[in-house]
Amino acid sequence: MDSILLLAHTEPDGTLAKPALESLTAALALGGQVTVGLAGSVVQPAADQIAGCGAVRFLAVAGEAFAQPRYATDAAAAEALCRASDAALVIAAGTSRWARALPGVAFRLNGRIDTHATGLAVQNNAPAVTRWFYRQRMEAVLTRAQRPWMVLVDPGGWTAWSGASGTAAVELVEAPEAATRTSFTGIRAPKTDEQTIRPDAKLLFVAGAGWTKKQADGASHGAEAEALILGFLGKSQASLGGSKSLVEQSGEGEAVLRFMTHLNQVGQTGSTPRHPKGLSTCCHGEEPHVVGWRFVNQRRAINLDPNCGWARGKADVVYVADAFEVMRHLNRLLG
Repeated sequence: MDSILLLAHTEPDGTLAKPALESLTAALALGGQVTVGLAGSVVQPAADQIAGCGAVRFLAVAGEAFAQPRYATDAAAAEALCRASDAALVIAAGTSRWARALPGVAFRLNGRIDTHATGLAVQNNAPAVTRWFYRQRMEAVLTRAQRPWMVLVDPGGWTAWSGASGTAAVELVEAPEAATRTSFTGIRAPKTDEQTIRPDAKLLFVAGAGWTKKQADGASHGAEAEALILGFLGKSQASLGGSKSLVEQSGEGEAVLRFMTHLNQVGQTGSTPRHPKGLSTCCHGEEPHVVGWRFVNQRRAINLDPNCGWARGKADVVYVADAFEVMRHLNRLLG
């Protein structure tokens, strides 16, 4: 089995986030000798956090220059760690930070890179990567002869490593000085209660275009729909998804849910989130939309039409009911 380098960037407090711990699980499952490469302003807490993982070496590029995401410094750190480890297989979490920097590093090292890996295995004593193509409609298993081979694993596909901590011996690696033209001035983020996309939420709540259509009284109730959905999200801390037809209504002059954007879109041309449970409301469960639910474990739907797409073997449970009434009752139960 090839030697393995796990690349991980540390958080502001010096520890590793869940995606990095998931990628560590993926690397260890291959059975080869694993070297851990860390990048960040402070790296010792991260090394101590995973000291019991069985890694043969802990390499690190540390310094204030590597604290914030930046292509130049991230690429320089990753290149230095790859050269120091001389690993044939490089595994990293598919975060925006590594997804931006590692393709350039693969080019510098005359290697290859594959992204969105959802499975890793050993075939004929060599690594094999499983990933989806054509918007999660086709699954493929890839092998490569080119080395180094970099693989970005999708977060949510593995259980986060949770072994014993300890004190790790970290070898510091000097990264080449990178010319930078950007500087970090601060973080501007919405309030927590205004955030609708929560990747770690236990429930995915998806709204369809039916929320903005005319209801039984012959009128649309967009304002009430917004209040019901936002009220439920606030009380349940669920993550919000939207169907393609709903998020595109803003450009068609129709009534819209003002908090819904294309970032919330789930389906063939949207995201494929991974949540333990999913609840679809006012959606028809057509194939392009259901593709986005491929990795949701338990699927339920609310729809007035008993013959909708969700009822034809695509949902575990279908509630034939009015979504407005159901959500009013749920919000009352949640207090």
